[in-house]
Amino acid sequence: MKIPDSAALSSIQGLIFDLDGTLVDSRLDFTAIRRELTCPDGLGVLEYIASLPEQARQAAEQIVLEHERRGAERAEWMPGARDCLQYCERRNLPTAILTRNAREVADLTLSRLGIRVDMLLAREDCPPKPAPDGLLHIANAWGLPPGNLVYVGDFIYDLQAARRAEMISCFYDPQKTGKYQAETDWHLTGFDQLTEVLATT
Repeated sequence: MKIPDSAALSSIQGLIFDLDGTLVDSRLDFTAIRRELTCPDGLGVLEYIASLPEQARQAAEQIVLEHERRGAERAEWMPGARDCLQYCERRNLPTAILTRNAREVADLTLSRLGIRVDMLLAREDCPPKPAPDGLLHIANAWGLPPGNLVYVGDFIYDLQAARRAEMISCFYDPQKTGKYQAETDWHLTGFDQLTEVLATT
């Protein structure tokens, strides 16, 4: 487990989370989505869609939305994620979600699973990660320095967004791949570890 130094940990004033693959498992098949869209390797799905002519873009957006809706309908909490959010609530640590999902899909997921956070930003609300805009918007809304916030995610875009926002980046790695060590400040394989470390600060 890779964690920030004690000074960084003691300065934490809030946590921001990705949604799919982090707080919840929606079993989205990104390979199938990319194949259906004919999205080239090495290019993000949203970035590819943005490059399409209007008619093709609208059709592609509907394909992604249908996949996301099905994912939201079968989403389940990641192990320990609910307990971690409840711990943050008891500690009065503000929490937020920044996701590349559509807002209607994120709202459905939160409603179905009873996920409580102080703020939610979806893809309609800000440029998609790895742009740092959403993270900086949350920090500004909370009136907190970005450097005192943690962003937890399961993909390189999450880590890049955190780095660009000058936040503490936390890679959630339940499969224990060990990836992105150079790009992350905090490497965890389970939410129980995150809760345990927060409890020591």
